Amino acid sequence: MKVYFIGAGPGDPELITVKGRRLISSCPVCLYAGSLVPPALVACAPPHAAVHDTSAMHLDQILDLIREAATAEKDIARVHSGDPSLYGAIAEQIRRLQQMGIAYEVIPGVPAFAAAAAAMGQELTIPEVAQTVILTRTAMKSSPVPPGEKLSQLAATGATLAIHLSIRNTRAIQRELIPIRGGDCPVTIAYRVGWPDQRIINTDLNGLHAAVRESKITRTALILVGAALSIEEFPDSTLYDPARPHILRPNSNPVAFGKSDAQMSH
Repeated sequence: MKVYFIGAGPGDPELITVKGRRLISSCPVCLYAGSLVPPALVACAPPHAAVHDTSAMHLDQILDLIREAATAEKDIARVHSGDPSLYGAIAEQIRRLQQMGIAYEVIPGVPAFAAAAAAMGQELTIPEVAQTVILTRTAMKSSPVPPGEKLSQLAATGATLAIHLSIRNTRAIQRELIPIRGGDCPVTIAYRVGWPDQRIINTDLNGLHAAVRESKITRTALILVGAALSIEEFPDSTLYDPARPHILRPNSNPVAFGKSDAQMSH
C-alpha cells in the first residue's frame, strides 16, 4: 500500500503528467482538494473508487481516511494542485505517514508560476534583465515568513518575483516593493490559471491594489513582479549565438556563418 502525492497542475485537466493521471485512474482511493483541483481531474478514477473532497477536512480527518485505506491495503491518490513541493502542505502529511510507517511517493506537477508564464506567452528569465525567479508569499493568517525572507529583501535582488497566496495583501506588497522597484515596475496578476475563467491582468505596482479591487479577485491568484514581464529591448541569449561554440556545436564558424555555398567554395 502506498500514498501517492500527485501534482495535478494549475487546473487544466490536460496539464497533468501521464504518470499522475495513470495513478489516479488505478488507485481505489482518491483524496483531492476540491477548492483547488477541478473534479474533471479526478474523473478518471476507477468507477468504484472512493473519491473524497478534502477541502473542508482538517489534517486528522484526512489521516483517518488514509489510515482506513492502509488497513484495507488500498493505494491512495492524494491529489494536490500545482506542484506539491510548493505550498502544498504535504510536509506535515509526510511526517505523519512516516510515523505510521506508511509508504509514499511524490509525483511532480506543473507549478502555477510556469503555467502563468505560458498563459502570458513569455519567458520569465530575460538575458541581462532577470535571470532569477523567486517563489515566495507574504504573511497574513498563515504561518509567518522566516527572518531573512521579507519581501523587501527579496525585491532588492532584482529577480522576477512570483508571489503566492497574497492576493488579499496587495497594500502590503505595494508598501514593501515600491520603494525598491518603483511604482512603474510591471506586475501581472494570474487568476485561476488553467481554469475556464482564467484571467491575466497586466498593471504595475502603483496600480496593483486598484486592479485587484476592480477585478474582484479574492483568492486563487498569483502575482508576478519584475522588469522581465514587459521589456521589449534585450540582447539575444548566447545559447544559439553562432559565435559561441559549445560542446554540442563545437565547429561553429562565425566568419563563415551566413555565407552562400558559392562563397564557401572559394
